[in-house]
Amino acid sequence: MRNTLRLSQLLNKEKRNIEDATAEAPPSAPQGDQHLSRAKESLASLLNEPNIPRAVKAELATEYETLQAMLDKLEHGHIHIAVFGRVSVGKSSLLNALIGENRFYTSALHGATRHAEMGLWEQSNDGHVYLCDTPGINEIDGEEREKLAHEVAARSDLVLYVVDGDITETEIKALHILAAENRPLLLILNKSDRYTKDERELLMGQLRKHTEGLVQPQNIVQCTAAPTERIYVEVDQQGNEREVRRQPPADVDSLRDRLWKILESEGKTLAAINAGIFAGRLSDQVAHRITELKQEVARKIINNYCLAKGLAVAFNPVPITDIVAAAALDISLIIHLSRIYGLPITSREAGSVIGVIMTQMAALMGAVWAMNLISSLLKLGSVGLSTVLTASAQGSVAYYGTLVVGRTAERYFAQGKSWGELGPKRVVKEILASIDRASVLKQARADIGSRLSRSSS
Repeated sequence: MRNTLRLSQLLNKEKRNIEDATAEAPPSAPQGDQHLSRAKESLASLLNEPNIPRAVKAELATEYETLQAMLDKLEHGHIHIAVFGRVSVGKSSLLNALIGENRFYTSALHGATRHAEMGLWEQSNDGHVYLCDTPGINEIDGEEREKLAHEVAARSDLVLYVVDGDITETEIKALHILAAENRPLLLILNKSDRYTKDERELLMGQLRKHTEGLVQPQNIVQCTAAPTERIYVEVDQQGNEREVRRQPPADVDSLRDRLWKILESEGKTLAAINAGIFAGRLSDQVAHRITELKQEVARKIINNYCLAKGLAVAFNPVPITDIVAAAALDISLIIHLSRIYGLPITSREAGSVIGVIMTQMAALMGAVWAMNLISSLLKLGSVGLSTVLTASAQGSVAYYGTLVVGRTAERYFAQGKSWGELGPKRVVKEILASIDRASVLKQARADIGSRLSRSSS
């Protein structure tokens, strides 16, 4: 547990360091190499962390496979650029124009891209740059495709958010999601040839206004991936004229220039940040699942101790001493819980923890503990059925008390042997509020009464 949490903290710290360095100034090549090296170490550490239970790795097998793929991607120096946007804004055409060939499927029909596709854009000495196509985010009955698009974009180093006009409400919502995931974004106004010069200037102003704080102004670029056919007049050698329809060449030079400027100065850092973000999230998932497993074990242990203490108090015929004897069970419970959370303590320390809990419980519910003492004293003059009733009542209170002690101690260990900023009183109060006392006492009384009846028969 502690190792996993420490790993998560290291990953988050590393991610912040990388982001801070990137925000301060465009990184130099050596800085990019350093960021990449740190990211590789973080991913490898998480993959090879020996204290992660096999059950947790099995549950998160898909995430671990992605993590391994990311590590391989970093090792080979790969950069992934994904397009994102509504149906029919020209995402596939844009990628084809960048690559210079019809690698990605396009169609006049809505939703031509059904699955994520990837193609090599350029190869350099440092590695490879891949372009990733994604399905449209507003495709009818395309919830799975929208989910896939988000996943691909989240795992890419750079996202090209493509629009073909003023940004819509649906696009703004998706853009906020990507920005919240710390995705480096370029906003692309595609099909710009459909607008006049004045209209393009107006549109670019609107896009800058609507995406302020989400996309940097210099990363809002206009282009035309698949220009509309135009009519040209051709004159042959005899002077005869004829009209021909021809598609002008794509205009993506401004986008290509901006991309290469970013990749040359920040490519390795972008890859490192993306990997660090994913690894940090996986580390959080691992830590959360390990905590859940520990809680499941702890709850079973607590319930066993609750019944054992309830029975010990109910069966003990000597007044007052049953309460003292039962306190030893609480100490054993605290020690047991400390081992589950990997924070072993001594009997004296366990007694100190119980003392703190009991003090707060007495202040918050003194009447219940008064009833516990009275029930114990009633044993002196009770026989037969009366003894069963008073013993069952006292045992139920003891059961409930140990439940509160156990869950409060569990919170204490889960927080790293800490009561938190608000102290033990607040923790005990929250635990008391989370337990349905009437139901617990009723169930405890029934279980203990049943055991007492069987014992006396």
